Amino acid sequence: MLIIGGGTAGWMTAAALSNGLQGLELDIQLVESETIGTVGVGESTIPHIRYFNASLGIDESDFVRRTRATYKLAIEFRDWNRIGDRYMHPFGAFGTPGSEIGFHHHWTRVGGAHRAGPLDAFSLPIAMARRNRFAPPATDPSSPLSTYSYAYQFDAGLYARYLREYAETRGVTRTEGRIREIELQQESGFAEAVILDDGRRIAADFFIDCSGFRGLVIEQAMQAGYDDWSHWLPCDRAIALPSASTDEFPPYTRATALEAGWAWRIPLQHRVGNGHVYASAFMDDSRAEALLREQLEGEPLAQPNRLRFLAGKRRQQWVRNCVSIGLSSGFLEPLESTSIHLIQAAIGNLLDLFPTGAWDPADTAEFNRIMDVEYTRVRDFLILHYKATSRTDTEFWVYCRNMDIPDSLASKIELFRERGIVAAYEHGVFLEPSWVAVMIGQGILPERTDPRCLAYPDDRALAAMAGLRSDLAARAESMPRHTAVLDLDAAAAAAAV
Repeated sequence: MLIIGGGTAGWMTAAALSNGLQGLELDIQLVESETIGTVGVGESTIPHIRYFNASLGIDESDFVRRTRATYKLAIEFRDWNRIGDRYMHPFGAFGTPGSEIGFHHHWTRVGGAHRAGPLDAFSLPIAMARRNRFAPPATDPSSPLSTYSYAYQFDAGLYARYLREYAETRGVTRTEGRIREIELQQESGFAEAVILDDGRRIAADFFIDCSGFRGLVIEQAMQAGYDDWSHWLPCDRAIALPSASTDEFPPYTRATALEAGWAWRIPLQHRVGNGHVYASAFMDDSRAEALLREQLEGEPLAQPNRLRFLAGKRRQQWVRNCVSIGLSSGFLEPLESTSIHLIQAAIGNLLDLFPTGAWDPADTAEFNRIMDVEYTRVRDFLILHYKATSRTDTEFWVYCRNMDIPDSLASKIELFRERGIVAAYEHGVFLEPSWVAVMIGQGILPERTDPRCLAYPDDRALAAMAGLRSDLAARAESMPRHTAVLDLDAAAAAAAV
């Protein structure tokens, strides 16, 4: 088996397969070139990454120290509905555990923010994030301290290096070289080998394309095709620019809406990751860079890294004996930190469907079906941020407000607006609290709520909410500061060496 390309996607794949398929005694090779840079701006994640690391047996303290990571409880959105607005999408529920009625129903029925206070005030991870506090969640499901999860903000280059060491100790062989050609079998069209610039030939019976936007095997050789989603996600360029740290590493990522896109801010231990995602049809590159530099809170540490992309995905991500993972599969902007999750989802599905005998078209079809669902549901969640806006200050935001959206998202918005219901489904990374946070955060309020809320008179509900708000604030205030937890991780990792 040959993995084409390194970076985060290549080395996550190599690590997971070398660990999860040990019983097959596979010969896993990876070919990459130091002369080809990686995108390397994906430094923010969602909680699923914890389970990926745990499946590999990775020690969290060691991982945090070596990737210069910080913990992440939420994503803060600024100026998305109106300039001056702020809300958070937390990694956890609103309200208290165990209720069969979503907290947002009670909150809406009593008058929402006007009478009960902002929805953010009823989320423990948001209360922690606002105060720069962090502690792992409790394991007791009846405890309010169990109502949240967390992710990481880390240096993607260091993470790839970390996983390379992991994979190589488990037998993965790395070859340095630039691929010149893909050899296909004449009759079947299956990939047979790659030819490097220096003439070396590397043959394999299964190929995993982690070659980034180029899609060396999946597109250039297999011609998988591409679904263009730029009508709904018009941003097509990005500029990344790291800067010096200026604070105590807040445990959340920030996304600030600008004139024709948005800027990210991701605090790591050794720097801050900054970037500007924008639509070139509405803004030129020089203006985009100027706006990014205005967002910096510390001195720039490098020259800007510029990227061009087309939002969408491959029509098929598994073609014959090639599976694409990472940017070779498609690109959805990092607004909700889903890039690494989509890598992880592909790896997990590949492990479930890994061919152990003759090639079975059913395996290929199922992999493509599941990944299509994953990408489509992330797509819809991202579109929601642009569509649900009241901004009319620039042509870009007017376009976003008025654009047609997929029926799958339109029905979801209408159901929430009518009854406060988030349609449940089997697959898809974002659960009810995520949709509630963004819908309400951007001004989509339910017109009717769960009728069971009528059993709680307004005065009783408001008193309970006031008590809950105070309790969550007190619990957050009593937790360790985020920097103190990072110091403990560093000490624990050093002691284990």
